[in-house]
Parts: sequence; C-alpha cells; structure tokens
Amino acid sequence: MKSPRFTPLLLLVLLSSAIADDELFFADLPVVASVSRLPQRLADAPASVTVIDREMIRASGVRSLNDIFRLVPGFQTFAHSDTASRVNYHGITDDNDFSPRVQVLVDGRSLHSPLFRNGMNWALVPVALEDIERIEVVRGSNSVSYGTNAFLGVVNIITIDPSLVQGSSVSASSGSQGVRDYTLRTGGHIGDNGSFRLTYQETKDDGLEDDYDWRDSYRNRRLDLRVNYAASVRDSLELHLGRVDGEFTRGRLTTVSPPVVDTRNPFRDLDESSLWIQTRWLRSLGDGADVSLRYTFNEDRGDDGYVHPTRPQGYNVVNESGDWGRRHEIEAVHNFLPIEKVRLVWGASWRHDAVGSKTMLRGLGTATRQVWRAFANSEWKPSSWVTANLGASSEYDTLAGNHLSPRASLAFHMNTENTVRVGYVQAWRTSSIFAYRANYLEGPAANQINRIGNPRLPAERLDSWELAYLGDWRDWRMSLDVRHFREKVSDRLMIVRPAAGAPDSEQSIQDITMRGYEVQFKWQPLETTRLLLNHSSLRIDGEFSGRGEVIVATPGSNLAAGPDVYTRLAEESAPRRSSSVLLMQKLPLGFDLSLARYWVDSMRWTRNTSVDKYARTDARLAHTFKLGGKRGEIAYTVQSLDGAHVEQRKAGTRPNQRTVDRRHWVSVNLNF
Repeated sequence: MKSPRFTPLLLLVLLSSAIADDELFFADLPVVASVSRLPQRLADAPASVTVIDREMIRASGVRSLNDIFRLVPGFQTFAHSDTASRVNYHGITDDNDFSPRVQVLVDGRSLHSPLFRNGMNWALVPVALEDIERIEVVRGSNSVSYGTNAFLGVVNIITIDPSLVQGSSVSASSGSQGVRDYTLRTGGHIGDNGSFRLTYQETKDDGLEDDYDWRDSYRNRRLDLRVNYAASVRDSLELHLGRVDGEFTRGRLTTVSPPVVDTRNPFRDLDESSLWIQTRWLRSLGDGADVSLRYTFNEDRGDDGYVHPTRPQGYNVVNESGDWGRRHEIEAVHNFLPIEKVRLVWGASWRHDAVGSKTMLRGLGTATRQVWRAFANSEWKPSSWVTANLGASSEYDTLAGNHLSPRASLAFHMNTENTVRVGYVQAWRTSSIFAYRANYLEGPAANQINRIGNPRLPAERLDSWELAYLGDWRDWRMSLDVRHFREKVSDRLMIVRPAAGAPDSEQSIQDITMRGYEVQFKWQPLETTRLLLNHSSLRIDGEFSGRGEVIVATPGSNLAAGPDVYTRLAEESAPRRSSSVLLMQKLPLGFDLSLARYWVDSMRWTRNTSVDKYARTDARLAHTFKLGGKRGEIAYTVQSLDGAHVEQRKAGTRPNQRTVDRRHWVSVNLNF
C-alpha cells in the first residue's frame, strides 16, 4: 500500500483540530503559527498579526516585496533607488541600510546576514511573489520565539507547498521606466510520495529618475527550488535551496553641469548575491505533537570596490559592501500537549556566523560569532473565555553575552465575537559583527582610522506593553483589530564619532519611547468584494542615555556638534500618521479590479534628510482567459497613478531627492 502524502500544510490542519472543541466559534479567524510557534487562532495569539494572502499580493500590484508592507499598519518602506529599500516598524531608522530590528523569515529560514550588518537586504529577496502562499506579520516584539532580530516584529513568509504546483507557467511584464520581468515556474511529483517546485525569475528596470548627482538601475535574478518528500506516514522531509543575485549602481557627481564624477565615490556596479540551502525533518508524534530538526546554510557576497584617489598605496582599494558572510544554523523544536488544556513548544538552536572584509575588517581575517539559544512558549486555556500565553528565551552570544527575554499575555474572550488582550514583553537586540570588531583604515597613521569596533557595546533593550482588541463579526463579514502600545527602547545604538579625532564607532546613545495605536479593518460585503483599511498613529519621544550624555558633553563628538539632529532623527523616524486602503472587486466577464491608496506623514530616514508627507494611488485591472484549453491572465498595473512624489531622501534645496513617478506595465501569465 502506498503511504499517504504528508505535508506541513496537513500538519497545520491536524494540530489546529486538536484545540478544544469549545473554542470552535473562532474557526473563521485565520490560524497563525508565527507568534508562539504554535498554530493558534488570532483570538488566542499573544500578539497582533496581519495576514497577507496570495490574493492580496496579486491585487496590490507590487513588483517588489517591500511594497506590500504599505498595507500593514505601523510599517514604513520606500522605493529602491541607489539605496536598497528598507522595511521598518515604528521607525528607529538609522544609517544601517538593512532593517536590523524586524526579523524576516522564509519557511523558517532567517534572511538576516552577518555581511549585511545583521539585517535584511531587501534587494536580495530570495522568493518570487508568485511562490508566496501568505505572509504573517507579527506587529510587536517576538524575540521569545525568533531571537534578537525579532526586536520589534517578525515578517514570516510562507511559500506554496510544492504539492499544490502541478504543471508549468510562464509570465512576462513590460512597461515604462524599463520594466522587464520574466518568470518561469514548474512543479510536479517525485515518485509516489514527493513533489517539487522550481522557479526562475528575472526583474529589471531603469530605476528612479536621476534628477541630480546620482544614477540608478536595478536588475535581480533568482532561482528557487523546494522539494517535499513523505518518507512515511509520520515523517516528512523538506529541501529548499537557491540563489539570488542583483546588480545596482552606486556613485555621485561633484558637479552636474558639466557632469564631473566624484573620484572619491565614482559610479560603479554594486554586485550582491545570496546562496542558501535548508533541510528540515518533521515527525508527527500523534495527539497534536511533533518534533522537527532544521539545518540552514547561507552565503552572502557583495562587491562595489573602487580605487580611492587620495589614500596611500595599500589603503586605497575601498570595498565597504564586501566581501562575504556565512551562516550555519541548527534548530530542534518539540511541540506537544503536556497536560489537558495546555500546549507547549520548546526548542534550542546553535548558530555560527562568519564574515570577511578587507576594508571593514582590515588585517583581522575572518571574524566569527556563535549564538546558543533555548526557548519555550505555552498556551493555557482553562475555559472558553480566557487564553493565557507564557514564553521565555535565553540567548548566549560570544560577542554580546547572555540575554533573557520573557513574555506574558492574557486574552479575554468576552463572547464569540469580541476578544481583549493585554500583554508584556521584554526583548534585546545585539548588533552586527562589524559593530564589535570593525577595523576600517584610510592609512597607516593613528588619525587615519575611519571606523573601529566597540567590544563593550551593550544590547538594545525593549520593554513593551500592549492592550489589544479583536472583533470578528461573521454575520457581517467584518473583523477589526486594534492595538494600543507603549514601547520603550533603552540604549539605542548608532554609529557616531565619540570624541574629537576619534574614529567612528557604534555607541548606545538614546532612550526612546513609542506610544500609539494601530487599526486594521477587513470587510467582505459581497462575495465579489473585499475591503482592507489600515491606520497607524505613533508618537516617539527621545532623550540621550547615560552614555549619550557623556558623548554630548565631549568636544568634537557628533552629538556635541549637533545633538538636535539625533533627537529629531529619533522623534521623526516614523510618520505620526499613516493609512492605507485596498479594494478588491471581481467584475463580470472574468475581470478583476483593485485599487490601493496610501497616505504617509512626513518623516526622516537619515540624520540629514527628511521626507514631506505624500499620498500614492496604485491600480490593477486583470482579465482571466482560456487559450487552447490553457488558463491565462493579462493585467495592466499602474503605480503612483496621481503623479510624482518623494518617499526618501529630500535634503535642503538641492534636487537630489528620490522622486517616485508614475510607472505602469502590462503582464501576461500562461499556465500549462
């Protein structure tokens, strides 16, 4: 007899059905696994979660994954230009281009890299939009479940199970600003118990308009393979591997008319790549229990090297984006029901990071760190009207020491439609290997040290309280999620010059308090109509920490020269208000129309730039058809329908702002 196929999707269904019958009135709410690492209904989860499904991704008309987070309350992003896009939650922007305070996962694999300053490089997203089943965005700290990079939130990208991809598809897009995208995907069975999905994609455009002293271009290629195999009725094996690489432009002009290239920052290609492999074994133990073992390997590379004209021989080759970073990670997780009405997940992991850079780690060779971590999360449901969640993690880092992160929450189900939750979490964020070990020299003299590591660097600390409400009005096909929060970040880290003549280094300079609320409203008034409304209101207050006050009082330091600059960066690092609306409407004759509108208040991405408030409208019209018995779709998408606006880097009177203008394209997809 053939063994039945066993997939993680089936496991999720089985575990969800193990929840007590007296809670079935929440069955219409989505089941999420990204908060406690237990499959939970939203009403039981210890944090607010935004779920973005395949239909929303398609309807939004996005080409770049970072754009989808405009639909998540409290998140900020901007279009890729000569700088990679960022995705931040509740601000705290800084000079790190790689969004280090929100953990990003694809099928459990962290995309944060030792090469990219312990953050996520949004120019190297390893998965095609077409392969995403859903995205679970945890709005709130989740270091308990995913470690220090989950400091403010988690983006968990869950890809389509290969067993659901049978046959092949091809799609292409062409439009203004040089948009040229191509995707090939195929999937099928491997014997009786296996399945695979293979995708190749290339995306390309001319970038944003180069309206002053910079240039822009964008090209990205990715190859992604996922294989699932049911070794037995209880055992499932997964293999996920691939590569993504990108080519971008960096550099500046010193004068525009006539154009003169800045020899200290010349135009050059930035080449980046990421290679990965992940294997996972999952065994079902019955009665809602399972155990899994995962191994992951990543290798990231970057190169934008050039010869600096004024630095002495031996120090004049500059490659701040190079050279390589590697990560090995092993994780074991056990999910079970120890006693009646209690579910528990616990696990442990080991991670080894290594990075090499001839510029940033001059003379040091390979710099490494190891991280050991143990965690546990429990859910207790003593009755149908209350759910308690407790969790904790302990993490030992060879560079940063040991940190303990606890979390507790209580959810009160007032009736079948209304839940109120209160919770507290404490979290820590450790910085990159470069922050602890950097040795960037511009020459042999003592005053030619550009940047140096800070081995005594403390971790950022977060104390977060929240009061949340979740309404699920099934008769009206409506749901409402409201989150009110107070988050305090102590010892916020930034790169500064701590004294006159001293090299730059990372220092703990600020304490920041964030207060506000987020609203998410979903409504499906008709089978053919879906509406999503989001709003965020946020206030940030900053003051210098103890170490920051010392640096402020030190002559020649950055903070002494301009303390208000750093205060404004903290307090204006997120818009006071931001809103979005997405309307998805099915029309007769196989047509679909979607409209997205975004409103974003002014904010700062860096110390010396600011962005005025803007509004943006995107639209998509699609038509499904059959051609020779094959299904297909043709779609027209337009972004920034209402014209040009600035999303990032407006400074002074120079027109070097990154202007996002109207972009439109036609896409065709055929399935075989």
